[in-house]
Amino acid sequence: MNQSPKTNELIEQLEDKFSRIGQDLNVHLEGLLHGKPITYWDYIQTDALLNLQIQRTTLPDEMVFIMYHQINELLFKMILWEIEQVAYNERLSADFFSSKLMRISRYFDMLTSSFNIMREGMEAEQYMKFRTTLTPASGFQSAQYRKIEFASTELINLIDNRFRKTIDRNTPYIHALDHLYWQAAGKDYKTGKKSQLLKAFEEKYKVEFVAFTEEYNKINLYSKFKSLPEEVQKDSKLIKAMRHYDYTVNITWVMAHYDAANYYLSGGDPEKKVEATGGSDWTKYMHPKYQKRIFFPSLWSSEEIETWGTNL
Repeated sequence: MNQSPKTNELIEQLEDKFSRIGQDLNVHLEGLLHGKPITYWDYIQTDALLNLQIQRTTLPDEMVFIMYHQINELLFKMILWEIEQVAYNERLSADFFSSKLMRISRYFDMLTSSFNIMREGMEAEQYMKFRTTLTPASGFQSAQYRKIEFASTELINLIDNRFRKTIDRNTPYIHALDHLYWQAAGKDYKTGKKSQLLKAFEEKYKVEFVAFTEEYNKINLYSKFKSLPEEVQKDSKLIKAMRHYDYTVNITWVMAHYDAANYYLSGGDPEKKVEATGGSDWTKYMHPKYQKRIFFPSLWSSEEIETWGTNL
């Protein structure tokens, strides 16, 4: 049978590809004879994905809660995938950097708007019942979200605002991690006692977090930006994208989360101070004005930093 020029060209490219890795093209072609055609459900692993929702109660809206958080984790994975492409790019351009930041910001836009979906799609009465079975678990324990923070900025910008002056780049990672802003959700700083929420989280992820922060020490988004040539750092499109990402994550997304917690835990009145499932004082842990979490502080004015999270 005569082969078309296109077929011959593809075969030559395949021979080149497999020869470079020491493989026999004929073996791979023979394997195609026995392979099954791909289907949507096999490629997406639909059956596995749809069997990951296990309720702890008989309350129907618990299923909404489970799926909502699983979707969040999938989006977090997408975000980390985008950040990694910037972190390990040795020929980083302003256009590439900007496009990735805006893509990540759009993922966070989805996360932000989804709080309204959950708020209108889950009865508060049901939530207040099934949440008791979740104690001491908490969304606080999302390791992927913590990694997004580590990969976005230098560790000093994630230290509890009360301790930033006592910690610098020479501080051991373990010590720095013990003073991160989110430790306030599970530690009594007067006694040093940690809640079960925090102890379980650290037992599972602390070693992994230390390794991750070491890995991203000089390749986090902020460090990558500061390593660019001065003229690239002044690119208006890049600066706009970085500020947008910073505000989207640390103000817009955080406040949407805060407002949702406020709706369910206090009926709109944070003075009630109903504890989250992990036992944290969520009003001060979550609100950006207390910790002033800012990924790229040099891109904001002193006044903007001073009023961070207050003009809402």
